[in-house]
Amino acid sequence: MTGRLVPGRLMLVATPIGNLGDLSPRAVEALAGADLVACEDTRRTGRLLQHAGITGSDLLRLDDHTEERSAVVVVRRIGEGATVALVSDAGMPGISDPGERVVRRVVDAGHSVVVVPGPSAPVAAVAASGLATDRWCMEGFLPRKGSARSDRLAELAVEERTMVLFESPHRLAATLGEMVGVVGPDRRAVVARELTKLHEEFVRGTVAELAERFAEPPKGEIVLVLEGAPPPSEVGDERIRAVLAEARAGGASTRDAADEAARRLGVSRRRAYRLGLES
Repeated sequence: MTGRLVPGRLMLVATPIGNLGDLSPRAVEALAGADLVACEDTRRTGRLLQHAGITGSDLLRLDDHTEERSAVVVVRRIGEGATVALVSDAGMPGISDPGERVVRRVVDAGHSVVVVPGPSAPVAAVAASGLATDRWCMEGFLPRKGSARSDRLAELAVEERTMVLFESPHRLAATLGEMVGVVGPDRRAVVARELTKLHEEFVRGTVAELAERFAEPPKGEIVLVLEGAPPPSEVGDERIRAVLAEARAGGASTRDAADEAARRLGVSRRRAYRLGLES
């Protein structure tokens, strides 16, 4: 009589975003017991495993360039009864990191997915931001350039939930400068830098203040938290008139100024156009 094959599974294991002390006992247990550890960087994960006292692990590189073919290996190994642990370089795999496609392939194959929660840069940043946390959204990295970037920024201008974004230190000043023009200089924001590390810092202010503060690139990993747009009913006529006047001063027609005010403030174009005709 043959033994019954133990069903395999995928374990999503959150890893520290900076402070190695945040690696949970359950995460250590999951990594130690895995038949295969799929990871972005085998050297970085190897050092993490060494820190946790784990040796002899079978590592599989799974990053943006290898995710599709590595997913085939993961699904096959799970189908053979293996437990596969998936980690990213920091935080929860699949959240602005490789892993989404692997999870989808494993689910489509009918296998089990287990989560070992832990450190999360977006959650840490929004929790300590001082901005609204009852409703928030994860935006990740903005598109680098072109219409995709401008369109995304325009969407963020009218998003009423608190927004969490990732940004490179070298692009932070440019992004904040663009936001001044798109969401307005007075929108509140927070730059969270080096979360959980020795030099962790939260810099709070308006978008304009932060753009000036970070004109020179800071060091370290950056999470940007942006206040949501006010509901349209809360935007006063004077605020709309101010945006209309600013747009007109830049050479915009009444119609184009109304479009600009509607986009930036999240008000109806008809209301903005009416106020433009009155002024």
